[in-house]
Amino acid sequence: MREFIDGATAIVRGALAAGCNFFAGYPITPATPILVQMMRELPKTGGLAIQGEDEIASIGLCIGAASAGARAMTATSGPGMSLYSENLGLAQIAEIPLVIVDVQRLGPATGGATTVGQGDVLFARWATAGGYPTIVLAPSSSETCYTLTLAAFALAERFRCPVILLTDKELNTTLSTVALPDVPVAPAVRERPSFDGETLLRITGSTHDGKGYLTKDPRQIEALNRHLWDKIMSHRHELERGEADLQPVAATLWVAFGVSARAMQAAARQARARGMAVSTLTLHTLWPVPETLLRTAAQGVQRIVVAELNPGLYVREVAALFPDREVLSLARIDGQLIAPEQFLALL
Repeated sequence: MREFIDGATAIVRGALAAGCNFFAGYPITPATPILVQMMRELPKTGGLAIQGEDEIASIGLCIGAASAGARAMTATSGPGMSLYSENLGLAQIAEIPLVIVDVQRLGPATGGATTVGQGDVLFARWATAGGYPTIVLAPSSSETCYTLTLAAFALAERFRCPVILLTDKELNTTLSTVALPDVPVAPAVRERPSFDGETLLRITGSTHDGKGYLTKDPRQIEALNRHLWDKIMSHRHELERGEADLQPVAATLWVAFGVSARAMQAAARQARARGMAVSTLTLHTLWPVPETLLRTAAQGVQRIVVAELNPGLYVREVAALFPDREVLSLARIDGQLIAPEQFLALL
């Protein structure tokens, strides 16, 4: 069935289909529609949605709920992510499965509260102390808002870590006609495993041993920190998601994510209608950097163009992979969307 919905609705539908049964958030443009819809819809499936007194409390509530076995999600924008950063690190070291939706807007600070931006792309990866990896997914349509929300919950539980869904103002608020996959809604309350006797759970934000006790033993510290790194980075190739439209004779590869990918795809259709070959790659995984996906898409091309609504941030990650190619930045920071004509001008 085709529906006329926005990205916020698709994310809420995806969360419910994934069995999300706890949500906490604080109103912030342009993420508020997710909060409002979760507060309306989640109680219908037996779940709980709370408006926290601020962003710090909201992510703290989610960590507490997830620690007790809930499938938890929160949603915010760039200023809220700044406030989330300490608790994001707590979720990392305590290995708490949690989905965080960051609906990007133009920054820094309050910036353009109702203006689109993609400036959180590096912050989403490096928001916490320590430098340990974070899984970051980036939808580019209402359909992928839905499917990547499902993926975010699955990855959070598999790797026992926070997963960030990095979307943007335009995707969250723009209505489009879509046909969401027919995925049955999972029960909001899952059966808990049974244990013989009592079960003790220790959660700490400090370096700890395998039983949750604080430790200064270098061997135990090394084991913990290697585990936090390896459990994601050793599976980084499995995390790669994206949509490639490759032309065998193309000399140029366009790369984009989020709403910028829509202009890229429109420009590619126009270019091919004029007889010009160009390949495109829409990234749905941003972190860890999808190296195999990028290298495969770039085979045979001479030039790579990376489009993003920021000063040119993610292009640095792509350029590091291709020191022998021309890698160009197509960036816009005036609060306006990248237009298809800007892509075409670079052919």
